[in-house]
Amino acid sequence: MPNYSERLKELRTSRRLYQRELAELLGISIRGYQCYETGEHEPGVKKLIALADYYNVSIDYLVGRTDDPSMN
Repeated sequence: MPNYSERLKELRTSRRLYQRELAELLGISIRGYQCYETGEHEPGVKKLIALADYYNVSIDYLVGRTDDPSMN
């Protein structure tokens, strides 16, 4: 199963978004967001919630615990 960094990149690229846009959404630097996508850093709970809400997927999907993106 993919991990959170792979899922973040997959979701972003499938929607043709730039890393800059996600960094602004999260209130972090572009480099900070890039570290999420490369797996150098893990997003905290508040950032995971923001990303899940933005993409309309479950946190379990974001972190690779399920392949079902739907929220329960």
